[in-house]
Amino acid sequence: MKIINISTCRESIKLKTPFITALRRVENVEFIRLHVEYEDGSVSYGEAPATMAITGEDLESIENSISTIKPKLLHVEPTKALEIVHNDSMGSSAKAALDMALSPHVESKAIAIKTDITISLNDETKMLSDAKDAVKNGMNILKVKLSSDIVHAISVTKALSKLDAKLIIDANQAWSLQDSLHYIDEIKGIELELIEQPVIASDLKSLKIITNYSTIPILADEAVFTLEDAKKVIESKSADMINIKLMKCGGVTKAIEILDYARERGVKCMLGSMLEGPISINAALHVAMRYSDIILHVDLDSPLLYKESSQLLEFEFDGCEISYKSVDPMV
Repeated sequence: MKIINISTCRESIKLKTPFITALRRVENVEFIRLHVEYEDGSVSYGEAPATMAITGEDLESIENSISTIKPKLLHVEPTKALEIVHNDSMGSSAKAALDMALSPHVESKAIAIKTDITISLNDETKMLSDAKDAVKNGMNILKVKLSSDIVHAISVTKALSKLDAKLIIDANQAWSLQDSLHYIDEIKGIELELIEQPVIASDLKSLKIITNYSTIPILADEAVFTLEDAKKVIESKSADMINIKLMKCGGVTKAIEILDYARERGVKCMLGSMLEGPISINAALHVAMRYSDIILHVDLDSPLLYKESSQLLEFEFDGCEISYKSVDPMV
């Protein structure tokens, strides 16, 4: 079954409220949707969002990457096409979209899993209000985005710790080593699920010092794009856990390679995402269910942030609970 055509289109989904981190502010999920057509008439799909602040790719560069490699993929089998894609030097998000469309469907267990919900960076009053609304609506795993203002970070953490919710703290590389250690000292006695990527991704030395100092698990995110990155972090014991995202590693097949490696070494993971469209969230959720033994945390909350639900989602979101959509047998 050979590929006969590859095409792309731009898509956008409005968010309920702006998504704000130490790195960016976003009001819409903007992504490329990929269509791969085969000689038997079937079609497969992939998606990749624009995340310039993280992967260095915008919509235009993703489109250009796919357009450039397209002639090499036409009239070849999907397995061979995957080899060509992963031997190319294109950006990781463009690879992820192609990998998603070309790789075999991941068979997953039909189990309920839970995602966190992001509390965007804002002033303390607004963040507390947003967190209270989330908890009221059954979303009681909060991923809290913080900035380089460590005083604000400590104050927000203390305020949110009074809620009936689990807290994941995400600094998005915004802290120094000294600020990280100060933060840990100041929030002693507060129960946190983890602290995510406190320092700049390249500074594994500081990350390891923080990991050794902290009784709270430390998660490496931007420090881990590839399997080689994961090996470096795990073997050096620079973090307790790693965050795997399809858009960082280059798709489902590469995520599975990292998960298999982590499983062999008994290292727990988060399966995360950027702000993404429904098809790429579907793909990530299949992986999350298949590897539920090694994935301790799921950060696939994009659909909870959409202003309107997407009919392309294969899953239902009930608060933080995610399960397969029930199918009416009469349909």
